[in-house]
Parts: sequence; structure tokens; C-alpha cells
Amino acid sequence: MGDAPGTLTLVATPIGNLGDITYRAVEILKSVDLILAEDTRHSRRLLNHFAISTPLSSYHDHNEARVTPGIVERLQRGENIALITDAGTPGVSDPGFFLVRAVLEAGLPITMAPGANAVLPALVLSGFPCEAFVFAGFAPRKPGELKRVVDALETEPRTTVFYASPHQLHKVLAALADRLPERAVAAARELTKLHEQIVRGTAVEVRDHFAQGEARGEFVVVVRGVGKRRGAARDDEPAQA
Repeated sequence: MGDAPGTLTLVATPIGNLGDITYRAVEILKSVDLILAEDTRHSRRLLNHFAISTPLSSYHDHNEARVTPGIVERLQRGENIALITDAGTPGVSDPGFFLVRAVLEAGLPITMAPGANAVLPALVLSGFPCEAFVFAGFAPRKPGELKRVVDALETEPRTTVFYASPHQLHKVLAALADRLPERAVAAARELTKLHEQIVRGTAVEVRDHFAQGEARGEFVVVVRGVGKRRGAARDDEPAQA
């Protein structure tokens, strides 16, 4: 450490398969002075797998306002710090955004080690047009907000991508089936993991598929834009896993 400030590096981590981490990500995590993690217990398993012994500290929604000033001070003193999330790319639907804004406002260096995320694999594997798309984050939990989001899809020409928790999936699929019953939908679960599954069909077909049992795993729901023919081989093809 010297007079120059340190750098904050956002490091993408695997969303399931540990082999998806990049060589550069491992090198950065070994070389920085501190790693910030959303869940230190979860991240410790990843770090142990790659023999990374860098000090680890928690950074999440419940402590970001309190600990961010101290992180900025450490960067100003010349320490290099990495931020990781539980899975995927930091700053996307997680507390990384708060830290990024604070570091930028302090005029400090920030960079990225890109890698795994759940949005692009689900989008591409859906078979829907992806030259232009909308990432809408986590689907709203409140029924009224969810209805407004689904209503807007009636005239949305671009493919739209949502995150959905297992507890929320049935509500999201029910809302889509009620408002857009014939719209093409794909639901991806456990991407890159042993039980990876992509279910494609109309909103009604995909809803009915998951209605047969409890939803397990993390989901990404992809909705084809209005006025576009379904991405399946035939327009009348049933939902497939």
C-alpha cells in the first residue's frame, strides 16, 4: 500500500457449477486485502475450494449503510478490496449497487471481473429473440404490483426476464397465465447445476407444469415479447422440460 488509493473490484462468482469461475477471478480474490461477501458462510465454501485465504467480511442489505464508510476509508488508504455476491454478478439485484455508488462518489477506482450470471443463460436457452431484452429484477411480491408489471407486458415488444424465488414462482406464472395465456414463456431452474431444467410453452402450459408439485431451486422466468411467434419448433408444441 502507498499513496495511491486502492481499487474496488466486483468479482462474478459461479451460479452453481464451481467450474464456471474464471482464472482471473481466482487470482484477484487471492491477491486483494479484503473480500466482501453477501453471506460469508456461503462464500467460505467457494473460497476454500480454490484455496483462497484472503480475509472475508460480510456486506449485505442490513449493514451496507453502516459499513460502507469504513470500506471507502480503507480504499482511500490504498487497500484493494473485492466484492462478491452469493452467486453471479455483484450489483445485480443485490447490495453491490450501494457500494458502487459510494466508491464512485468518492472518486476512487473501481473495476470488474465479469463472469457467471443467471440472466443471459436463461434468456438464450429460452429460444426467444434476445437482440433486445428487458431485465426486470425480482418479480414483485405484492399482488397489485405484480399485476401492473404483467399488464405492461401485454404491449412490451422485447423479451422480458425476471428472477423468481421458489415461493413466488406459482404466483408469477398464475398472473402471466391469467393475463397472457397464449404468450410464450420459459422458466429456468438450477442453471448450471445437476438438475438444470428449462420448461417452455405458453403461459398456461408452464403454469400447469409447475402446478403439479412444489417449486424447488432458484428460477428465472423469461416472457417473449408481444407480436412475436413462439420460439418453439411448432407454435402448438406443449411445454417441455
